Amino acid sequence: MAGSNRTVVSEFLLLGLSDVPENQPLLFSLFLSMYLVAVVGNLLIILAIGSTSHLHTPMYFFIANLSWVDICFTSVTIPKMLLNIQTLSQSISYTGCLTQMYFLILFLELDNVLLAVMAYDRFVAICHPLHYTITMSPKFCITLLSLALIITNIYPLIHTLLMDTLSFCASVRIHHIFCELYALLKLSCSSIHDNELVVYILGSFIFVAPFLFISISYMHIFSAILRLRSSQSKLKAFSTCSSHLVVVSLFYGTLFGVYLRPSSSYTSEDSVATVLYAVVAPMLNPFIYSLRNKDMKGALRSLLSWRKIWPW
Repeated sequence: MAGSNRTVVSEFLLLGLSDVPENQPLLFSLFLSMYLVAVVGNLLIILAIGSTSHLHTPMYFFIANLSWVDICFTSVTIPKMLLNIQTLSQSISYTGCLTQMYFLILFLELDNVLLAVMAYDRFVAICHPLHYTITMSPKFCITLLSLALIITNIYPLIHTLLMDTLSFCASVRIHHIFCELYALLKLSCSSIHDNELVVYILGSFIFVAPFLFISISYMHIFSAILRLRSSQSKLKAFSTCSSHLVVVSLFYGTLFGVYLRPSSSYTSEDSVATVLYAVVAPMLNPFIYSLRNKDMKGALRSLLSWRKIWPW
């Protein structure tokens, strides 16, 4: 990386959402609060499911894993941002930046795949209830999760290797709270054709295909619900997938708004939109899955009850 307008990049500068010093204490408090709510909320979901035997079903198995992914997702970005605000530093090492980007894409993709797997679980439960126990066996669920973990590592690995071949200009200022893919591509002095090709072809398939799968699954689910005779049966069937629908809408609504367009059109304002899927969505998911779910509320109440913690 030599040349008059190029330099060897050893670090990047994460500018965050605001460079006004007076705003930093507010941003620190806001993101610390959201991070703690996200981690504690998702951890409670995992503990509630693990400690309640009648929640040891495929649906709750995948909800627990989604909560684990959401904890990892927020932990990749927010602690570093909080550290930078606290130490009045904006720097992140080159290796640290690429590592952060890798895990961001990994956990984002895992979220995506898990939502598709959960849609399939609801499809089998509502459209083929007699075959549900056999189809969604523990062995099959673990196999699905294992395949998801293996497959989702490929896409971020390709992006990280391609990013490492790029040359960067003297400007290393990233208008973001973390090392986001599009924000990094905008800093490159060399051709990003191969990177964008991976985004358009492989990325579109990886992210759009699960969304289409979810959409088709819910077309069959709604069709099956409408064929039920009693209103009570319809309401009960719909209630089992309503939380998942809300999470899907929140996740894909923000994701597609940012990434279904060329990286050249990416602006610093888009960093606010990425906060929605990277921070806000993981924070809200525990509330979405618990507030409208009697079994989950009962498990959380039992987990948090003083009688269980202090038997006397």
